[in-house]
Amino acid sequence: MSIHKNCYFLLILVLNIYALVSGDGINVSASDSADTLTQSSPYSPAAAVVLVNSPVFRKPDVDSIFSLNLLSSFPEDEEISVYCSDLLHIFGQRYVTYVNCSVNSSRPVKVCQNCYSSYGSLTEIYLKISSEVVPGNESCRDSILRNDRLMLVYLLYNNLEDIWGKSDCANCVTKGFHSLTNDTLYFMSSVNQTLTCFEKYKEGNHTELCKSCKNTYRGLNELYSRMETNKTMCIDIEDVMNVTRKLWSKEYNCSFPREETVPVIAVSSFMLFLPIIFYLSSFLHSEQKKRKLIHPKRARSYNTLMNIQDKLS
Repeated sequence: MSIHKNCYFLLILVLNIYALVSGDGINVSASDSADTLTQSSPYSPAAAVVLVNSPVFRKPDVDSIFSLNLLSSFPEDEEISVYCSDLLHIFGQRYVTYVNCSVNSSRPVKVCQNCYSSYGSLTEIYLKISSEVVPGNESCRDSILRNDRLMLVYLLYNNLEDIWGKSDCANCVTKGFHSLTNDTLYFMSSVNQTLTCFEKYKEGNHTELCKSCKNTYRGLNELYSRMETNKTMCIDIEDVMNVTRKLWSKEYNCSFPREETVPVIAVSSFMLFLPIIFYLSSFLHSEQKKRKLIHPKRARSYNTLMNIQDKLS
């Protein structure tokens, strides 16, 4: 029995040496070793030697892991060209730039003021990727946007486009993303004047602040109302106006009567007393009619009585 074991061990050893020396023999030795392992007893020492020395069951070293990682990536991807790969790389850079700008401008909200340039650059590169016809180059729409079920590039850009739309930044930025609109610049200048007035009189008694800054703050409110009516404001303007109003009313406890409340009070008072006036006029008019109706009847009866008396006399 020991002779058979020794022969079996020598056979396995020769196969392993042949697998190490010959590159083409790795698959053969691996299959033979696996078949031998299944046929041998799990408690035999030969099986232990196979587990240790077999190239199939040994631990992968660093070089083998590196080679597997290389195999997982295609050396020459025929699905995307060099031109499209460059566009994708530029898109990633501009995407990161715009996201960083948006995060840094989230509080206080200045997304439209600070990030319109980076959003314009991102839109420009996305239009190149999604365009069907590119003069002098090939279209990258199918290879980048529609090549898989997830459509990751499309989803990433669509999310940022949705944020830009909800912020109404298009109302504050000129076409082509060149600069802010004149209305936005004028409003921001008015806000700066109001906040400068607040800073000047905020120390000490706030009564002086309310008196000195009343006209400036009122002008800012009127300008905001016009922009709200004309739909020429964005999230930046809404946020800075909310902050300014909180400072005026809560921080400095200032207030002023609004002019439009006077006609509202006058109309409300008139409507309140209108039923009383109506019923009073109706009552007086009915009493006057009663008097006119009764007076002729009395006159006829008096004349009739006098005629009867004359006849009797």
